[in-house]
Amino acid sequence: MPLLTKYGKDNAIVMIVAGAALATTGYFTNVFLLSPLILIAGSLLIIFAMWFFRDPERKINNEALLDTSYLVSPADGKVVEIEEEMEPHYRKELSKRISIFLSPLDVHVNRSPIGGKVEFYEYIPGEYLVAYHPKSSELNEHSRVGLNTGKHKVFFKQIVGVLARRIVCKVKIGDSLEVGEQFGMMKFGSRMDVSIPLESNILVKKGDKVKGGETLLAKLGTKNEA
Repeated sequence: MPLLTKYGKDNAIVMIVAGAALATTGYFTNVFLLSPLILIAGSLLIIFAMWFFRDPERKINNEALLDTSYLVSPADGKVVEIEEEMEPHYRKELSKRISIFLSPLDVHVNRSPIGGKVEFYEYIPGEYLVAYHPKSSELNEHSRVGLNTGKHKVFFKQIVGVLARRIVCKVKIGDSLEVGEQFGMMKFGSRMDVSIPLESNILVKKGDKVKGGETLLAKLGTKNEA
């Protein structure tokens, strides 16, 4: 079983202890049908906590390590949108946005999509829209991070959804991040948006499943070949 992520170990321990208490109560409760139900509920809570807060080892995509213009996925999940839009916070120009939806079963540890220096950071409290809702990007609780690679500006958001509002983002302005480096997590149903230069070659399509640190999302600064 992979280790628990440092960004959610406190939550996992609380859930595991609560699950163990439920399971123990069920085991020692001598009530027909109720006892096994409590035991099962406690066991499922423990399993879910260990699964959701897992931190599997990842080998960062070698192409991204060798070529700093490649962008890797910052999270596990499914590509739900690829759009052109104005990015008003950091890039402040027409950009391509790739949105990734994370289900509660996906690994929720987040990784830097590219290496660079953090030039912009904001935390925004917000509403409880489901994370795959188009307006969740601006209305839900989210963090905004702007990264300068030396050649390009990359902007990304951690966005949480309807089940819980809890973002861990361990970056500050002036930090340097390596491609694939862990920087935080989003707890429960979540979404990650990445905005990149308009003339970038997108390497995924809507509906693709991606893995944080492993899947190449795009190559920056090159025109798409139509």
